[in-house]
Amino acid sequence: MNLRDTISGIVLALAWARTVQADPIPLLKPEPIAPAGAILARQTITPGGAPCGEHGPTNRRCWKNNWNVSTDYEGVIPTGTTRTFDLYITNVSSYAGADGVAKPVMLINGAFPGPAIQCDWGDWLELRVHNQLRDNGTGIHWHGMHQLNSNNQDGANGVTECPIAPGSSRSYTFRAVNYGSSWFHSHFSTQYGNGIVGSVIVHGPASANYDVDLGPYIITDWYHETADRLQLRAETGGPPVANNIVFNGTNINPKGSGGRYNRVKLTRGKKYRLRIINTSVDVGFTVSLVGHNFTVIATDLVPVEPIVKSQLFLGVGQRYDVIIDANQPVANYWFNATLGGGGRCGTTDNPFPASIFEYEGAPSNANPTNRGTPITADCRDSTGFAPVVKRVAPRDQFAAQFKELPVDLTQVLTTRGTVFHWLVNGSAIDVEWDKPILQYIAEKNTSWPRAANVVSMPRRNVWTFWVINNLRAGLPHPIHLHGHDLLLLGTGESGTFDGTRDIDLLNFNNPVRRDVAMLPGGWMVLAFETKNPGAWLMHCHIGWHVSQGLSVQFLELPDEIPNVMKLDQVQPTCEAWRRYWPTAAYPKLDSGLRR
Repeated sequence: MNLRDTISGIVLALAWARTVQADPIPLLKPEPIAPAGAILARQTITPGGAPCGEHGPTNRRCWKNNWNVSTDYEGVIPTGTTRTFDLYITNVSSYAGADGVAKPVMLINGAFPGPAIQCDWGDWLELRVHNQLRDNGTGIHWHGMHQLNSNNQDGANGVTECPIAPGSSRSYTFRAVNYGSSWFHSHFSTQYGNGIVGSVIVHGPASANYDVDLGPYIITDWYHETADRLQLRAETGGPPVANNIVFNGTNINPKGSGGRYNRVKLTRGKKYRLRIINTSVDVGFTVSLVGHNFTVIATDLVPVEPIVKSQLFLGVGQRYDVIIDANQPVANYWFNATLGGGGRCGTTDNPFPASIFEYEGAPSNANPTNRGTPITADCRDSTGFAPVVKRVAPRDQFAAQFKELPVDLTQVLTTRGTVFHWLVNGSAIDVEWDKPILQYIAEKNTSWPRAANVVSMPRRNVWTFWVINNLRAGLPHPIHLHGHDLLLLGTGESGTFDGTRDIDLLNFNNPVRRDVAMLPGGWMVLAFETKNPGAWLMHCHIGWHVSQGLSVQFLELPDEIPNVMKLDQVQPTCEAWRRYWPTAAYPKLDSGLRR
C-alpha cells in the first residue's frame, strides 16, 4: 500500500500488576541494557517518609520503598532500569483481521493493534523503530509521555525530527517519568489511520485496589479504505463514515459475514483494572458495561481519586483507567461504545458497536441477551475528577496572562479544487519535513516560516493560560498538548469566552488534568506552566483536522533546549530523509502532521 498525503498548506520487574488480556495484544519482551550516555530526564531523589509496604491487590496505593500514588511525579521518580524494544513497520497488502474485510494496512510487528510496551515508573525506554515501508517515511510519537528534557524524542515529524526514511531506523530514548496507560502512533500525515498504533503501559501505584490487570483495551474506528484516500475525500466533502468500531482489533462486520466479537473473561468476585484507550482517527464515543459501573482511577496519565461512573466519554486520544467489580450474576454482558451528538463526534455503519464481557461459568461464546438501558451519549468530557497530586493555577495571574486561540474553518482553492483548511489564530500549520523546528534551534536561526505556527514562550516557571474559542459551533475538537498535562479550567457550550463575565466559571484549584481535552461548540480555557524545554505541538486529535492545519507549536524555553538535549541526534535521520525525499513516490500535500 502507498500512503498519499493530502491537503496543502496546513495545522518489571518489581511490583508489576498481573496482566491478563482477552484476545491479547502482543506484549514485547524488553531487553535490559545499560543507559549508555543518556541525558537524565530528571534528577532521581528519594522522597521523604517511611516505606509504605508491598504493592499488591490490597495495597495498590503503594509502589515500592517510599514511593506511592501521592508522590509528586513531576518532582521525584524511582530509580529504574533500561528496557529496549524493536518495532518493525511494514506494508501488508491484504489484512482482514479486524472484521473480515480485506484491506491494505501498515502494521507494527505484523499485528493490529501493535504491541503493548510495558515498563515500570522510572525506567528508561530505548525504542528502536525500523521503517520497512515501501514508499513512505514514518515516525512514532509517544502520546502523553512528558519527555522532560527529551523533546528530541517526541516523534513529531517537522517539529522535533525529520521522518524516518524507508529502509532506515532510529532509536527513541527517554525516561518514563509519569505512569499509567497511554499509546504510540505514527505522526506522519494520515498514516496512523492505516494501522500504525500500539499501547504503552507504565506500571506504578494506583488510587484504588484491584485483583487483576486486564491490560490495554484499545477501541478505534475502522475503515475499509486506506486513510490517504479517505483524507482526499475529507478535504473536500467532510469526514467519511467509519465502517466499524473495533475492540482490541476485532469486531463483527455489521454489513456482512466475517469478524468476531472481542471477548473478555471475568471471574465473579474479582476486581479488574481496564485501561480504555480511544485510538480513533475521527470517532469519539461513550463506553458503558451493562449492569456494571466503572471506578475511575486515572484520566489519561493522571491518577485521580476514585470516582464511580456509569458511563464515560472518550474523545480521540483520551484514556481512562477504570476498575470493574465483577459482582453481578454469572452471565455475559455487552460492553457498548455508543456514538452520540448527532454525528458531531463521528459516525459509523455499525449501529451497536460492542464487545462481550463473559463471566466464568456463563455459556461459552454466547451473546448477551440484555442490551441494557440506553445511555445518554454526547461529545463532551466526563467531569468530576480530582487529581491525587494537586495543582493550583494562580487566578490572580489569569487576566494579565491569558491569550486567545480562535479555531475556524475556511475553504481554499487549490489545483485539486476547493479544500478545507482548519485555522488556529488565522493560520493553518504546514511543517517542513526536512527541516524541523529543533534544527532551527540548533542553527540559532529564528527565521522559521509563518506557517509553522510557532508561539514562543521564553521564560521559565510562567503560568500560561489559553482561551480556545470554537468559531465553528457544533464541531467539537479533542485538543492534545505534547509534553505536558493540561489543567482544564473550564468550558462553555456556546459563544466565546469573556474574561470579565466568565472568570467565575473557571476552576483554578486542582481542576481536571489530562493531555487531551474536548473543545465544545463554544470555548475552553487551559493552563500549563513553562518548565519543559522544547517545541511542543498542540493540535486537534481528529486525523482529518490536523492534516488540514488545526495545530500550533509552543516553543518553550528555547534558550535552554541546547543545554538539556543532544540536538545533533536529529541529524542522521534528517540526512537519510533528505537523500530519500527527492525520489519519493508521492509528494507532501497536507500539513505533514498526523495526530
